[in-house]
Amino acid sequence: MAKIGFICGSLRKGSINKQLRDALISHYSASGFETEIIDLADYPMPIYCGDLDTPDTLQPLIDQMLSCDGIVIVTPEYNGEIPALVKNTIDWITTVSTEPFRQAVFGISACTPGPLSGIVCLRALALLLMRIGGRVCPTFIGVGNASKAFDRGRLAEGLPAQLTDKQIDEMKAALG
Repeated sequence: MAKIGFICGSLRKGSINKQLRDALISHYSASGFETEIIDLADYPMPIYCGDLDTPDTLQPLIDQMLSCDGIVIVTPEYNGEIPALVKNTIDWITTVSTEPFRQAVFGISACTPGPLSGIVCLRALALLLMRIGGRVCPTFIGVGNASKAFDRGRLAEGLPAQLTDKQIDEMKAALG
C-alpha cells in the first residue's frame, strides 16, 4: 500500500485548508492509501538566509517526506501566490537535497473563501515543484467558496470531489 503524506500550507487553527487536507485524507484513505500528516508546525524554520545554519528541524522533515511515496500539498493562496510558509519550507529543503521532490509524486490543492479556488497559486506551485524535479499530478484540486464546499468533514458532491477522484486515480497510476 502506498503512503501519502499531507502537508498543509496554513498553520492557522480553523484553517479552511486544514479542512480540505482532512477531507482529502478521508478520500485517499477510502481509496486504499496509507495516509500521514506532515505538520509544518512540527518543523519550525527561520526565513531562509544563506548566512544561517541549517535548522535542526530540517533533516527530520526531509526524512518524513522521504518515507512517503506521494505527497499532497494543500495550500492557501496569498495575493495570487504561494504562501511564505510553503515557499520557505521548499527553499530550506533544497539547500540540503532535492530528493524529497524527485522521489515522491505530488498532488496539489488549494481552498479559498472566494470562487477562484487558488488556481493561480496552484499553477505557480506546480511550476516550482517541477523545476526542482517533482512529478506533479496533472489534476489540481481547487476548492472555491469554502463555506459551501464541505459536508460533515468531507467534500460536498460536485467538481472538487470529482477532481479529487481524478487526482487519486492519477496518483495510483503514477505509483503503479
